[in-house]
Amino acid sequence: MKKRILYTIIFIISIFGLLIIQYQYLTIGLNLAKVQFNQNIGKSVKDIQLDLSTKNQLTFLVGKAITNDDTYFKANLDSVREASSYFLKDFLESKLLENGIKTEFSYKLYVKDTTLYINSANFMDQRAKLKKYPVQLRGYLPALIHKNIILELQFTKINDYFLLQLSGLTIPSLIFITAIILVVIWVLRSFYWQQRIITRTNDFINNLTHELKTPVFSIGLATKMLQQKQDEESKTYLEIIKNQNDRLKEHIEKVLQLANLDNHNQDITLTETDFYPYLNKLCNEFKQLATMEMVAFNFEIKAKKLMLRCDAMHLSNAINNLLDNAKKYHKESSKISLLAEIKNKKLHISVNDNGIGIEKKDQKNVFKKHFRVSFGNLYTVKGYGLGLYYVKKIITLHKGSIDLESKINEGTKITLSIPILI
Repeated sequence: MKKRILYTIIFIISIFGLLIIQYQYLTIGLNLAKVQFNQNIGKSVKDIQLDLSTKNQLTFLVGKAITNDDTYFKANLDSVREASSYFLKDFLESKLLENGIKTEFSYKLYVKDTTLYINSANFMDQRAKLKKYPVQLRGYLPALIHKNIILELQFTKINDYFLLQLSGLTIPSLIFITAIILVVIWVLRSFYWQQRIITRTNDFINNLTHELKTPVFSIGLATKMLQQKQDEESKTYLEIIKNQNDRLKEHIEKVLQLANLDNHNQDITLTETDFYPYLNKLCNEFKQLATMEMVAFNFEIKAKKLMLRCDAMHLSNAINNLLDNAKKYHKESSKISLLAEIKNKKLHISVNDNGIGIEKKDQKNVFKKHFRVSFGNLYTVKGYGLGLYYVKKIITLHKGSIDLESKINEGTKITLSIPILI
């Protein structure tokens, strides 16, 4: 629960951090867009001043309209003012577009200290909060009426325009942030859902194995009592029952150990230990078992003292699992060897066999929980896919490593490397 809260807090802080960074980038982008806009306005103003400084068809028409002079035209004064307003807006729009400004605007052309003016149809009064750029005209028009003439450009929704300029950056960023949020939420939900399933599964396995321990113990006790009264006819059968019951007991204990290690309910205890006696005893016991099953086994321990920081019981079980696997997956004339030596301040324990081998595609998965190598649609050896997973778990807890080499029909070599104490 504590980890879940921690992950959630980290996720929320990260998202807020991304949003703050995005806001900072957006602010910088808006400032740059304003700077660029002002530069483009400056270029446009120069072009407008230059074109309106000489006498041409547009300035002649505007001059007549602003002075209310309709003597030159057959149309009435209102028509002249409308025509000049239209053509002036068209002129201004073209100049703004030439300099990269494409947004809604209005204008007002007026003579200072008079009521003479013309303006666009969408012109807004002084009370509106607009971005305004006054342009003082020179040349023909001011000289016509001997007064200063101001052309005021007004831009509405200027912030929307700036945001539109940045839409190529902001929209993809928002989409990606949203996608990240959704994916992380989905991953977290899936993770916690899987954790609940794993917890329930482990609880079920623990309960089941604990329930199985009672009948297994009863079978073992009953077998022991029967062996005291056995005859030659029942001796073989009782021995089979005892062996299979012991095997079942080992499986139950292994499942319980793995469940506890997975749930961190039981941590292994690492103590300074001379592992040589444990390894030597393990190898001698396995040699006796291998001889009974017609499997050739030899071992060599090149050092008489193996000081490790280890849990001797778990480490012995891990090595025994490797030997047991080598024996299970054997061919005719099976040969198994174990070599223990110290190199580069580590104890290297190699288990080598000439068995059936493991395909390349399966080698990366053999240490995963419940994974079993199959041949076609068949599993040639009974098991639960826990042995090598247990080995990997124990060696990792000992801060060691595992190396696997295998070829089909040639055999397998697994090497455990564990730090030694100097």
